[in-house]
Amino acid sequence: MSILTTSTLFTTTLALRGTALRIGLVLMLGWQSWVFGQSALPRVGNPPVLQADADMGLTLAKSKTCLGCHQIDAKRVGPAFIQIAQRHSDAPGNLEYLASAIRQGGRGRWGAVPMPAQPQVSESESILLAQWILSLKP
Repeated sequence: MSILTTSTLFTTTLALRGTALRIGLVLMLGWQSWVFGQSALPRVGNPPVLQADADMGLTLAKSKTCLGCHQIDAKRVGPAFIQIAQRHSDAPGNLEYLASAIRQGGRGRWGAVPMPAQPQVSESESILLAQWILSLKP
């Protein structure tokens, strides 16, 4: 985890209803990323999404109008979030790929209707949304 990612996650956590525990972990472990250039915790797969993060993911999806084209468990204009999670949950680099696809949009991945770019979604918000989507895999 890079310095930018640690500080971005710290800022996002504070801005999006962060808890004292998360802040404490970032302060305790985040300094090692700054000093040594790597995370104090080993990165194995995607981090688990806790209930508070799941609620935050849904709230963020609503606030960024994701639910205008997607639903959690049914196709609307775009695929259901559960379908996206099933397709991408085991792929290497899935978190970064989905976060990029959220911000940049795309076409031809799920049919004829393209997904427009979402410039109003910040990089850290796109990572949170991607984590939330991947957590929906049944």
